Amino acid sequence: LDADAGKPTAFNVDATEKLYADFELESTDAGGHSSLPKAENPIYDVSNALVKLSHASFPFELNAVTRSWLEHMRAIEDGARAKDIKGALATPPDLDAVARLSRDPRYNSSLHTTCVATRLDGGHANTALPQRATGIVNCRILPGHSSEEVRQDLIRIFAEPKLTVRYLDPATDKRLDVGSDRKALPPPPPRKDVFDALNAVAGRMWPGIPIVTEMTPGASDSIYTMAAGIPTYGFNGTAIDRDDVRMHGRDERLRVKSFDDSA
Repeated sequence: LDADAGKPTAFNVDATEKLYADFELESTDAGGHSSLPKAENPIYDVSNALVKLSHASFPFELNAVTRSWLEHMRAIEDGARAKDIKGALATPPDLDAVARLSRDPRYNSSLHTTCVATRLDGGHANTALPQRATGIVNCRILPGHSSEEVRQDLIRIFAEPKLTVRYLDPATDKRLDVGSDRKALPPPPPRKDVFDALNAVAGRMWPGIPIVTEMTPGASDSIYTMAAGIPTYGFNGTAIDRDDVRMHGRDERLRVKSFDDSA
């Protein structure tokens, strides 16, 4: 459930999801004593590449689910935000409006493939030049694109010949020189029997709250059921404030009322 200050505003149903992928950046050097610094520094290579990533953006794309979600958001947003959503939905889209929307992390995650640095490691002693530095980049990839396609995009963004970009295979924990060709599956059509049941239950529990299909920026086990040909939808009844999303953080939290209501 989407919520504002604890008040539910929409019952979200995940009708499609992005593809999860981790990549490792690695740079190595012979190293040396820290009193004799030199230009070749693996930590510089990795950090410079990640600065480039922080200024990069993947192309804007909509699918049937994200377009429907934007139509819903256009109806509940107001002012400049609603106008920008209208621009993003236009044909052709207003890319300036898309850029403004993309400053908001939730809109950005629905309009683009996203890649972000999540971990860094480098050097072995305060008195030595680093011989190795690594960084982990986590990507959430729009349907229709593969991990290998995004790995090649990252290589172009980094433009750093001394940097190796490897795909981290979640099945084997191996670092691979080539990413997977698997793509996120297209969304299933909304099944009437499923959504009739959802409308009936949600209507009793949260009267007047709309059911909204969306693309989850995260990942779920539906990748296995969808691959087996089973139409799959994700939802839960826990209200989470739209401006306080802290999943996976050390300060992950939930309102007490949200917890009690969903129990």
